[in-house]
Amino acid sequence: MSEELAPKSIELPSGDLRLMQPRESAELPDLHGVEWAPVAPYWSVLWRSGVELARELDGEPLRGRRIVELGCGLAVPSIVAARAGATVLATDMSAEALALVARNAADNDVPLETALVDWKDPEELLKRGPFDLTLAADVLYERGSVAQLLSLLPRLSPEAWLADPGRSPAEAFLAQAARRWPVETSVRGIVRIHRLQLGSVRP
Repeated sequence: MSEELAPKSIELPSGDLRLMQPRESAELPDLHGVEWAPVAPYWSVLWRSGVELARELDGEPLRGRRIVELGCGLAVPSIVAARAGATVLATDMSAEALALVARNAADNDVPLETALVDWKDPEELLKRGPFDLTLAADVLYERGSVAQLLSLLPRLSPEAWLADPGRSPAEAFLAQAARRWPVETSVRGIVRIHRLQLGSVRP
């Protein structure tokens, strides 16, 4: 598989992150004002939302915190959090994605766990909680995911950080989330990062 991968480097204040990425995705142009839906598998794209969420995490006091990332793809936020000393579980529906996440974590000398997770059946994930923080970068492509995420987040952790480039399902999610919980939003280029205070984890 090595010949099908291309190296990437992400500049961060705490030090560059080295990643391997599927070559076909690494060669996709990224010149648009909004992030597009590529032909390549979603998980294999180095989405700007994931990079900006990682930059938001970089420098935060994360040591000792238990963190889960949903729909992690290349898991850049997870690797940055693990490098900062957090205990991290990176989850995705793609076993291929998780295999590459494990390799990239090892290449950056950080310990990281991975797990196959489908939001429609999250019981195994919930058994591993509660966590201190949930991360998700650009996971809301479909309207049906909105209700699933609204239900899942307060069962995982008292706080969640979500990054999105303004997709319409994310707008719908945010409108409903803001009626339930305090939400603080910051802007990084085309990406918005929402910090949700969810309160006590509910059973």
